[in-house]
Amino acid sequence: MTTIGVIGGSGLYELEGMTDVRWRRVRTPFGEPSDAYCVGQFANRRVVFLPRHGRGHRVMPSELNFRANVWGLKSLGAEWVISISAVGSMREQIRPLDLVIPDQFLDLTRRRVSTFFGDGIVAHIGMADPVCPDLATALEKAAREAGATVHRGGTYVCIEGPQFSTKAESRVYRSWGVDVIGMTNMPEAKLAREAELCYATLALATDYDVWHETHHAVTVEAVIANLLKNVVTAKEVLRRLIPAVGPPRTCPCPALLKNAIITNPKTFPATTRKKLDLLIGKYFPGARGAARPSRAGRGRSRRG
Repeated sequence: MTTIGVIGGSGLYELEGMTDVRWRRVRTPFGEPSDAYCVGQFANRRVVFLPRHGRGHRVMPSELNFRANVWGLKSLGAEWVISISAVGSMREQIRPLDLVIPDQFLDLTRRRVSTFFGDGIVAHIGMADPVCPDLATALEKAAREAGATVHRGGTYVCIEGPQFSTKAESRVYRSWGVDVIGMTNMPEAKLAREAELCYATLALATDYDVWHETHHAVTVEAVIANLLKNVVTAKEVLRRLIPAVGPPRTCPCPALLKNAIITNPKTFPATTRKKLDLLIGKYFPGARGAARPSRAGRGRSRRG
């Protein structure tokens, strides 16, 4: 059955019409995910929800175990992942309660591990186009059918947090031409690509950050108030999106690692090879830790 992953806040997993709902804990080589995964069926699709900050919003952005979160979705069979995130608007035209489907990310985080690789196996995944175009198109269509004001494209700047920006920082980000600001989609998007998942973001605008001269600076109270309103819209978008997503995947996403792994497979450390089997097993078949040579390991890096 087609499996769709959704990463978001509380309430999203309470999707009316879902059946066979159960919570599943997943162990990963990278530690514990934010919470158990809510697994159910909707419109003949298997849906896997992850509360990004844990139920009750217990985990700060900098504390999120992004690798475990994405790995857990992959291990549960997800091939498409929709990331639903609250953001501040950096443009007058994007009003609070509008939806944005960004196609670029600017990563300003400092404390987060952003790759599954290392420990003897090196991969350089392409990030020129970090969002799956097919999933983004389906997401836009569903959002418009839901009656939302939606903006397709734009840049999401991801800051470390948990503090909001200073006015000076906000002015600088606007001068760079970014469209929304948030704290959670990096390195999530990078890891989704390494996991060969179709990934797209539904950004829920809750405020104008702190740059707007006639709007109050962002506050937690304002964010929560508008986020609750946006969750209703986001659930309606999901109800329309989920039945429209399914195979075949004709985008580049399912083969992103094919030529990205540059380490000679003969030198793979057995423990690392075993740990990464979920990601690289199809390119390096055979016994774990004793992989046979593959074309994926014959390239040479252009950098480093």
